[in-house]
Amino acid sequence: MANVPPELAGRRRVLGAALALGPALAHAQSFSFTPQQRYPDPSVRILDPSFAQYRIYSSSVEQLASGFRWLEGPVWFGDGRYLLVSDIPNDRILRWDETTGKTSVFRQPANFSNGLARDRQGRLLTCEHLTRRVTRTEYDGSITVLADKFDGKPFNSPNDIVCRSDGSIWFTDPPFGIGGHWEGNKAKPELPHSVYRIDPASGAVEKVLDDLAGPNGLCFSPDEKVLYVVESRHQPNRVIWAYDVGSGAKLAGKRLHVDAQGPGAIDGIKCDEAGNLWCGWGSNGSADAKPEELDGVMVFNPAGKAIGHIRLPERCANLTFGGAKRNRLFMASSHSLYALYVETRGAV
Repeated sequence: MANVPPELAGRRRVLGAALALGPALAHAQSFSFTPQQRYPDPSVRILDPSFAQYRIYSSSVEQLASGFRWLEGPVWFGDGRYLLVSDIPNDRILRWDETTGKTSVFRQPANFSNGLARDRQGRLLTCEHLTRRVTRTEYDGSITVLADKFDGKPFNSPNDIVCRSDGSIWFTDPPFGIGGHWEGNKAKPELPHSVYRIDPASGAVEKVLDDLAGPNGLCFSPDEKVLYVVESRHQPNRVIWAYDVGSGAKLAGKRLHVDAQGPGAIDGIKCDEAGNLWCGWGSNGSADAKPEELDGVMVFNPAGKAIGHIRLPERCANLTFGGAKRNRLFMASSHSLYALYVETRGAV
């Protein structure tokens, strides 16, 4: 290897990484990544002094895997020490193992899955674009359909999903997955853009919101008294709305919590134990956008103020907290999966 030109050695390293993932994972572009050698990692930007307490001085952004087309909906399985994540255009759910550092196919085809979560019994919950439904994977691997229609009409394309501590399942249903053939099959929406709740006892599906254009990421505050929902087609900027969760899961007190402003765009979101929102972040595609200043994760405090930015070389669609202490942030980005240890933990 000593006599191999540097540019060829680099290509060999990228090819070797792709081959290590196995033949099924080698048909998309892999991208090299040079981690920061010096501490503190300049990719972790402090926008407000309050964010300094959440940054670990000797922790840097790591690329765990690459070679995908559009990663979404990561969920951590601590009992198996692995992460599941959807690669939507490739119609598969991938599994990254903490013990080996390797990535493999968990399910393919996967009905162009998007959002993933776990229920209170630890079972996998999946939003599926192709079948326009929400499913649960049982312990024996069989699939149970939890919801596939409302008022007799098929959903648009269930997008993101979360399970509350009472066992209720909440999910957003924008038309993104039926807008073309890239993330499912093109189809005409038959229901308004909405947010739904599946009752844990009866399994009944209830519509809780239908006043948002393109509801996307969602999560609860640590005490579950507030529901946050991203509105992706709000004009002119993407925003996050906050709702008070009352008895009977009724929502009230709608208020603007975060306005992305300018060329920024919010996608998936997660709340930490301090009530901060960690948001998948990127460009909205406008001509004045500067992706190198936008891509990654933006962190907002409980008052909705931007306090930190984790800069990535790619747009981050969604994220989750995991690891043994729930203090490792996994970031599902366009072509790659990244991770960073932080001095906070996921709320759930």
